Amino acid sequence: MADQGLRLDEAVEVLKAAGEPTRLRLLLLLSAGDLTVTDLTEILGQSQPRISRHLKLLGEAGLIDRYQEGAWAYFRLRGQGGNIALVRAVLSAADGSDPVLERDHGRLKALKQARSERAQDYFARNAAEWDALRRLHVGEQEVEEALLAALGSAPVSRLLDLGTGTGRMLQLLDGLYDEATGVDASRDMLAVARANLDRAGVSRAGVRLGDIFNLPLEAASFDLVTIHQVLHFLQEPEAAVQEASRLLATGGRLAIVDLAPHAVEDLRDEHAHLRLGFSHAQMQAWLDQAGLSLTRVVDLTPSTAADRPLTVTIWIAIKGEAVAAPSADLSARPLAAGAR
Repeated sequence: MADQGLRLDEAVEVLKAAGEPTRLRLLLLLSAGDLTVTDLTEILGQSQPRISRHLKLLGEAGLIDRYQEGAWAYFRLRGQGGNIALVRAVLSAADGSDPVLERDHGRLKALKQARSERAQDYFARNAAEWDALRRLHVGEQEVEEALLAALGSAPVSRLLDLGTGTGRMLQLLDGLYDEATGVDASRDMLAVARANLDRAGVSRAGVRLGDIFNLPLEAASFDLVTIHQVLHFLQEPEAAVQEASRLLATGGRLAIVDLAPHAVEDLRDEHAHLRLGFSHAQMQAWLDQAGLSLTRVVDLTPSTAADRPLTVTIWIAIKGEAVAAPSADLSARPLAAGAR
């Protein structure tokens, strides 16, 4: 989606807001990811009131977004709009070898390294459980390849990833979207996601704390919503589908990746699964109730069911009427692992 051009007076106001040394430094830092006032204070070596005042001015100019995560407030460069296109052009002209900017970059790198170490410590403590679950179904690479094929290459303006976890969907789909938001109810997982996005150099995606059933986000404001391996943890997964539909613009798509019905009861106790998979009929009913039209289903069934008993299913639905008649994928026939 092309950014709308600015009137002369609008362009002048944007340049006034950005045209101050501290504010320009803040914009450069926030273009690299989400940061708190404390983070920015440490990096710039300025007082918190001074940083907060500059952030307030940048927010009033519509150049940055602010969101709350518990007691912390995070800031990031806004994703779209003609004013942001102008700001990004200004930022791209900045000389990275400037001593002040070099120092800012070095401090940001150190902060991100510390963040990454804390996140990876949490991840390491829980990795054994996640690895055990992954061994029960087809490889993640096959699932991701199937999802990419199902979504196609059409560009997406705004992406929302519900239950973002490690932020993997935000990384996988980077390049497809202009702006993305990942939401999760776990602060620990958000720390992992931020570290992963930093490491991958993904700058147009941010993550935030949120309730998947009641998000403080504007209705009809996203072109693609993804829910990857989340619904089986929820007591009322259909409510999450309803919330996803509320947030989708007409013609927007919902992509759900989850498990087909299975009988691995151990997952209830060992991995906190509340649902043992979802049938095509059940998912179809929930999508219909949410005003979504199912357009594609892909089943990824392991070739050795005895060792890997879980089938992963991808459902793609569109907000409103489907453009074309349902494809042959809707026959719900199992596909061999890796089939498309």
